[in-house]
Amino acid sequence: MTSLEFTNQVQKISYSLKPVAMNLTRDADDAKDLVQETLLKALLNKDKFKAGTNLKAWLYTIMRNTFINNYNKITKRNSNIDSTEYFQYFNTDENYITHNGASSDFVVTDINEAIATLSADYRTPFMMYYIGYKYLEIAEKLQIPIGTVKNRIHIARKELKQALKVYAPGV
Repeated sequence: MTSLEFTNQVQKISYSLKPVAMNLTRDADDAKDLVQETLLKALLNKDKFKAGTNLKAWLYTIMRNTFINNYNKITKRNSNIDSTEYFQYFNTDENYITHNGASSDFVVTDINEAIATLSADYRTPFMMYYIGYKYLEIAEKLQIPIGTVKNRIHIARKELKQALKVYAPGV
């Protein structure tokens, strides 16, 4: 599909986006902004659209995700949490208080030993994720499906949780 064909199809569908945007935002100006942002993202990411798939559904997905992201930004910005009560109890649990460096050394040693006991199939993706790689990057580097990466990281976490349960407060 050429850029001109893509743009023409998006333009035809764009008229059906406004009622959906209005339903999401419940405000005419916000709906116009949402449609405009959706169209901009669609045009900027036209290379990610696969020809032969449902363009209208793709645009609706972009719109929904854009709305959710904007909503989350607004609610995070406007949330006023009274944290004074929280800070009264912050790090007061005896399990988290280190009286000297020796006990923290034991904890670090136990964590490292638990990680070392993991199978390499689980340890490698887990450590890559731990140091900051994204699931897709791990999958590409290890040449395994992304679902396998997620599963192996999940299993590694589960095994580490089991191995380190002595440090779990209240268990």
